[in-house]
Amino acid sequence: MAKTVYVVQDDCTSCVQCVDNLPEVFQMDDDDLAEVIDPFGAPEEEIQDEIDACPGECIIWKED
Repeated sequence: MAKTVYVVQDDCTSCVQCVDNLPEVFQMDDDDLAEVIDPFGAPEEEIQDEIDACPGECIIWKED
């Protein structure tokens, strides 16, 4: 089963860390919350590192 990176915006702290580290995957939306723009923009290992480092613990894998 495939998995896709997803941001639970209700838990986002707007720290911008994910955007700074992986701008090819994440961006801030109009409400200053992180969102995924390209779930395949970086290797899975780099995305996992960002999931592990997220202060709001709002970045997760969703099963497709």
